Amino acid sequence: MTENKKNWTRRAFLKTAGVTGLGAALAPVGNQVQAATGTAQNKTPSGVVPTRPFGKTGVNVSILSLGGMFDIPNNQLLMKQAVRWGVTYWDTADCYEGGDSEEGIGKYFKKYPQDREKIFLVSKSDDRSPKGMSRLLDRSLERMNTTYVDLYFVHGVRKIKELNRATKEWAAQAKADRKIRFFGFSTHRNMEQLLLDAAKLGWVDGIMMTYNYRLMHTEDMQAAVAACVKEGIGLTAMKTQGGGSVKTSSDTELELAGRFLRKGFTDKQAKLKAVWENPHIASICSQMPNLTILAANTAAAMDQTKLSRRDVELLQAYADETACDYCAGCGQICEAATQGQVPVSDIMRYLMYYRSYGERDRARALFRELPFATRRRLVAIDYTEAERRCPQKMAISKVMRTAAMTLA
Repeated sequence: MTENKKNWTRRAFLKTAGVTGLGAALAPVGNQVQAATGTAQNKTPSGVVPTRPFGKTGVNVSILSLGGMFDIPNNQLLMKQAVRWGVTYWDTADCYEGGDSEEGIGKYFKKYPQDREKIFLVSKSDDRSPKGMSRLLDRSLERMNTTYVDLYFVHGVRKIKELNRATKEWAAQAKADRKIRFFGFSTHRNMEQLLLDAAKLGWVDGIMMTYNYRLMHTEDMQAAVAACVKEGIGLTAMKTQGGGSVKTSSDTELELAGRFLRKGFTDKQAKLKAVWENPHIASICSQMPNLTILAANTAAAMDQTKLSRRDVELLQAYADETACDYCAGCGQICEAATQGQVPVSDIMRYLMYYRSYGERDRARALFRELPFATRRRLVAIDYTEAERRCPQKMAISKVMRTAAMTLA
């Protein structure tokens, strides 16, 4: 294919498909509406999003979870539609939208109290101390107009030592007080080791981790998931689109996009389907801030069409071709190489929010929370050894300098 022809094809596809960085992009509108309203041929028999067991908890959850990092107070109709379509796993955190996310859920439950029992409600604590977790949990319960949350996470865990005997005792007491039903943690980095370590603890009920078509086939991730499944830990996938801190394109990307569109769904919907192919992933947490994205993701969840072997092979080929543009979350490697001077993995994630998700304000806000000395150090240190050790062969120095200019 000539360069001019390749560029024209890519522009034409992007214009036609309306690619977006959040959740699944639009499939052909007719297909989405048919699937979501129960008129598509391959929809689930019930006309709602299917459910799966969440580990050994005895609870079934919707395979699509509503991520709460958006303006919930002004999106009450979206939440009502989510319930109608069976998206009844809702995820939030005390820090999301400065507390507005939980306030919005509380507004919804005040108007529709009968829906509380339909919802598998998750929130998270940024504090690790028992006293801090109790304070944040009580505030979350008050904000959300509920007496309990179904699953409470310690947010953004990096090492298993952040969960200790005091954490275990706190979780047991919170369960006894009927403020939480289940307990676990979320993590964006070092996922494989954390999952393996959590499986050894014996008291973790659920984990939400970065998991997508780029990571799911690695030996380390498969071993980590298997260990959690054996111990009955419920698993929720996030960051399932596999967006990277550097936006790239390839001929395989074009082939994928065209192939999936011919089947009636987009490449982004296909990436969700790839994760659902693993029956041990209970749910996918996706930020869906408008009805368009909710409809697209719901349609993908209801549609029973399976990916073919060739579909999976192409996704894997694309992952291999663009590996150097995607941070796999193994921050312990590059950060050890820089003596912990810069949180490389976190900054990669902020840049991904900015470039792949289009969440520029959020990305900049997170970046500015870093100490001034860290941000200043970002462009001054030598990343040679970190680049040598990086399994993805990322140009870390270049990406860090780009982040410093873009997110400042």
